[in-house]
Amino acid sequence: MPEATVLNRPLYPSSAADAIIRAEKIEKYYAQPSQSRIQVISATDLSIVPGEILALLGPSGSGKSTMLRMLSGLSTPSAGQVFWHGRPISQAEINVSIVFQSFALFPWLTVLDNVEAPLQARGVAPAVRRERSLKMLDTVGLDGFEAAYPKELSGGMRQRVGFARALVVEPEVLFMDEPFSALDVLTAENLRSELLELWAKKTMPTKAVFLVTHNIEEAVLLADRIIVLGRNPGRIRTDFQVQLAQPRDRKSEAFTQLVDYIYKVLTRPDAEPDQAPGPQSIPAVRDQRQMRYQMLPHARPGGIAGLLELVLDKGGRDDIYRLADDLAFEIDDLLPIVDAGQLLGYLKVEEGDAVITPNGEEFANSEILRQKELFRNAAVENVLLLRQIRRALDAKSDHTVPEEFFLDLLDEQFSEEESQRQMETAITWGRYAELFDFDSARRRFVLPDALDEDMAADQESK
Repeated sequence: MPEATVLNRPLYPSSAADAIIRAEKIEKYYAQPSQSRIQVISATDLSIVPGEILALLGPSGSGKSTMLRMLSGLSTPSAGQVFWHGRPISQAEINVSIVFQSFALFPWLTVLDNVEAPLQARGVAPAVRRERSLKMLDTVGLDGFEAAYPKELSGGMRQRVGFARALVVEPEVLFMDEPFSALDVLTAENLRSELLELWAKKTMPTKAVFLVTHNIEEAVLLADRIIVLGRNPGRIRTDFQVQLAQPRDRKSEAFTQLVDYIYKVLTRPDAEPDQAPGPQSIPAVRDQRQMRYQMLPHARPGGIAGLLELVLDKGGRDDIYRLADDLAFEIDDLLPIVDAGQLLGYLKVEEGDAVITPNGEEFANSEILRQKELFRNAAVENVLLLRQIRRALDAKSDHTVPEEFFLDLLDEQFSEEESQRQMETAITWGRYAELFDFDSARRRFVLPDALDEDMAADQESK
């Protein structure tokens, strides 16, 4: 399809009364045996209104996909209620479709059969579903590929089939869960342009689009409204209208300001968000829940050192957006490293820029052994979990502590999966800093000297 040129689509009023889907105080949490619970999404209000592309951004673990599943009816909130045109969603006949990151096509069916599948499930007559499916395939640019199988198609073409299958049922709301992230850069850019063209010309039989993405530029390019989530637990940090006419110029000052603003919100999780550039920013309510443990960013010490050297080479300060672009990183690739640098006191984030601190400069300029010493000092000072592990090892007469002890503590705050990831990161950092070693066979933390003694004793017994 040709690239869109005129994409100015009038918005409907964004009031709760007009909402197709409205969420009131919805939460998602998981009960624990200790009668506590792990909060994934804190109480949240959100509306999806006609005539609007709504983008949901947030770091990994913020609950973006969980939010989509609750709003689309795939998952039931632990508390609160989701309404479809004013009726509880569990009691309403909803009409939504979802496009996933993975193409999720039936490999044994042809392209046409894949598109017909949801219509067949709804009991639509064969002649009608064939006519509608052929028309939709033509709309997304797949005319002539009706008899092909998914394995014969490129990634972009398979995702077009996914769009056709989602749109053929004429959904009132189209949900998209990172639909372009599995595609190469050029293919993704082409599909975004085509999606906007279909939306602008009202060729898409849908009234609203809900897009989950981790790509900031993608959100600013496509969305009429952007919501940014914080994490642990997931909650809305900012919610604002994008007051830029379509098509949007990535190089314009207004576009860059919005991108920088979102980077700033994402990289300063504990700071109150500023007003978004332009009108109609909706201030978010901060979650006052105090967390016992910080969520460790899943970054390796080598990655932290590399980022510090790169920032230092650029004069000690650089725009995070440019850094990600220079490294060909997505936001989810770079932000954990930036977060780790902040947590250790090596970086500050100011106005969307990564700024190296004196401690970070010393670390970047030091030899390997000195870097380990500096990392050890920063980890003990700033990371509660690592400090507790080391203190427990120093206090024990045999200088060993079971991993399970700390996993039980983490499980009170994080999901089981996230607790394991937190522990893996803690082990990586602690080993690098020589705070402790880890006996993977016995699943125990040990002081480095104690592990050497155990190994020597084992050798003697043999």
